[in-house]
Amino acid sequence: MSLLIQDLHATLEDGTEILKGVSLEIPKGEVHAIMGPNGSGKSTLSKVIAGHEGYVVTGGSVTLDGEDVFGWSIDERSRAGIFLAFQYPSEVPGVSNANFIRAALQARLPQGQEIDAVAYYKNLYSKMDILEIDRKFTARAVNEGFSGGEKKRNEILQLMMLEPTFAILDETDSGLDIDALKIVAKGVNAMRSPDRGFLLITHYQRLLDHIAPDYVHVMAEGRIVRSGGPELALELEKEGYEFLKSPESA
Repeated sequence: MSLLIQDLHATLEDGTEILKGVSLEIPKGEVHAIMGPNGSGKSTLSKVIAGHEGYVVTGGSVTLDGEDVFGWSIDERSRAGIFLAFQYPSEVPGVSNANFIRAALQARLPQGQEIDAVAYYKNLYSKMDILEIDRKFTARAVNEGFSGGEKKRNEILQLMMLEPTFAILDETDSGLDIDALKIVAKGVNAMRSPDRGFLLITHYQRLLDHIAPDYVHVMAEGRIVRSGGPELALELEKEGYEFLKSPESA
């Protein structure tokens, strides 16, 4: 089973076309990375899959295990197993981290079934220990007053607790120092599984030094223009995107 993107076209609400025919398949068990210049449509792709209301899908499809994602609400996409870690995580004042994650887990249970509080906190604390998050953060409002690194680790904590089928990480490495990057990567690697697929969106090889991808794709002007193995990221780090200016890339 897979997350399958076929000839996806999308615009901003004002009609500006951003995605111009993206096709990509991410089977469970694989990690795919998307790299590319600024403005190429990488973050837009992640938001369209997740159901961001600021974009209009004008063509193509996204299916999860054969089911049409665009027929689902944002909440339904999340409960079906699609997870998005944001480039700029939002603050949620007045809602504690522990209650936020617990509510998300509760929403996934059958009606009438309740989360066991002791088991929940045992699981939560074990994941926080992996990410080196102080336990006082359970009582703090979601991302309120957090540093950039704390917000990114908090996103990975949510990933580890919700255990989605497909995780999209939109520039999770941005703003992280090397120590925070290693911690975030440790959390992601702990979640790699034959039953879970990942799409990593990044500008830099340094993230892929710690989370080894199965495939790397280059996105430019709203399309996937090149794909390869992990060595492609090393080539991009060395040579940049000069090849996009060649006649062959047109």
